[in-house]
Amino acid sequence: MMAEMTMKVNFYATLRPIVGQKTVELSLPFGTTAIQLVLMFVRDYPAMRRELLDANDQFLPHMKFFINGREAI
Repeated sequence: MMAEMTMKVNFYATLRPIVGQKTVELSLPFGTTAIQLVLMFVRDYPAMRRELLDANDQFLPHMKFFINGREAI
């Protein structure tokens, strides 16, 4: 059995209306990367793609991503 962690994801600015709420809480396997998490959300909310990712599924340079209050990118 793979260990999981609970993560709370807060959305701001243009992402909040796409998701329809401020915060989403989910369980993820330990070791999930930031890009894997974003790709999960893009799958569920396709409109996020243009806000976060370039044509190669890499983070756009202006995107701010924080983990535990610290900028991760």
